[in-house]
Amino acid sequence: MALALGKAVFIDKDGTLIRDVPYNVDPRWLRLTPGAGVAVRRLKNAGYKLIVISNQPGVARKLFKESDLLAINGEIQTLLAPYGVKMDAFYYCPHGPGDGCECRKPLPGLILRAAEDHAIDLRNSWMIGDILHDVEAGNRAGCRSIHFDNGNETQWVMGECRQPEYTVKGLIEAANLIFPAASGSVNSSGGDRTDAGAYKEAGLATTK
Repeated sequence: MALALGKAVFIDKDGTLIRDVPYNVDPRWLRLTPGAGVAVRRLKNAGYKLIVISNQPGVARKLFKESDLLAINGEIQTLLAPYGVKMDAFYYCPHGPGDGCECRKPLPGLILRAAEDHAIDLRNSWMIGDILHDVEAGNRAGCRSIHFDNGNETQWVMGECRQPEYTVKGLIEAANLIFPAASGSVNSSGGDRTDAGAYKEAGLATTK
């Protein structure tokens, strides 16, 4: 009998799941992005595995060791604990842009590896990230993709596989698109209304 495949949401780390502090490996500086805890809890409750996919070129540049990322993983789990959720796995590319690896986004290597490790059906999975390299990696892997447009994408180099299925302003909005039954707030324009209840739960003001 064939093994049933699961589904996952692959999430970029810096700038998407947590606030972007370049080359940071000090857990004291970690903060979740607004609404992240509420969003990932919804996705977990909807049956998705939650997997971080992140480029970490600071390792190649000898700014920190790959082992230093373990403390960051642990702090992310600590920050998510009040929401009753944790990430299922963390995958990092430690290489630089010119190293010729297959795991650095926009290539899909990390996503493909994670899908094999966790028996994931990529056609029923999603990639969320704040730059178009994240979108391209997800699309090339065969996922559906969401661009978290928080201002971190500054070059806007378009091309094959770099068009997201959706663009959002926050992770709660992304969660509502992926699993609309959680809120019933998706509208016909392709985005979704701000979920005021969830933002209130996250301790945030609704500004839409």
